[in-house]
Amino acid sequence: MVENLSRCADRMLFAALPGCTVTPSPGRVKKEPADCDGPLLTFMEFTAEVLAWTTWWNTEHRPDGLTGQTPIGAWQVDPSPFSNISEAALWALMLEDDGRVRKLTSHGVRWRGRDYVGAWMAGRVGRSIRIRYMPHRDHEIEVFDPAGQHLGSAHLADAAKPEQLDALRRTRTARARRLREEAKKAQALRRQRFAPATVPTPAQRLGAVTAAEAVSGLQAAAHSDMATLALPGLIPPAPPPEDWNTPPSLRPTPGPQPADGEGTR
Repeated sequence: MVENLSRCADRMLFAALPGCTVTPSPGRVKKEPADCDGPLLTFMEFTAEVLAWTTWWNTEHRPDGLTGQTPIGAWQVDPSPFSNISEAALWALMLEDDGRVRKLTSHGVRWRGRDYVGAWMAGRVGRSIRIRYMPHRDHEIEVFDPAGQHLGSAHLADAAKPEQLDALRRTRTARARRLREEAKKAQALRRQRFAPATVPTPAQRLGAVTAAEAVSGLQAAAHSDMATLALPGLIPPAPPPEDWNTPPSLRPTPGPQPADGEGTR
């Protein structure tokens, strides 16, 4: 039922909105967005459109499969039993569990390399807690005690400002576009073509490359490989202490022993 509603909204509502890009089916060409030159809806306008369409669908629309009934009418006369679940229970079922027991610190809660804080944490430093969160909503997490009691919400500390997020998104978009172009060029350059032949003869490569061009391409590839630029042997590590339990390959090689009767002065 939910999948059918989403599919109908995609075809009946979203396809007619300005800027809509329909996801192509396998084997079909991607279509251009509808009304690309028209003004796009704001998020508030889009939300109002979706809510109005949903109300129309449930209370006025009469699909063929419901024999003249509206979806809300068919729901109301359906004798199938159902159970009411509280909003708090539904909210808890939608949270993912982090699976670890942590400690509250003076910086709040550390999760995925970030600090999350909440006013309710004052005076609770050192308390054991667990984290639960909504998928894809990492700006806020929910904190529970190990027994499952909800303690409060925690928000991302030092969150980026909207203008910073916009700049970061534009930078990532430009980088993704540049990488796609580079990958497309690399794919074209890696193709190897050979001259046609009508008799058995050694293959003749097409696409001449000078020696200087070949050296330049190899050097560019070498400079783009960060592993070769890391220089791991530039500063050799010191040998481990003698009291460490180390594998034979890491143990220092003993030097030559003095002959009998010889010693150091």
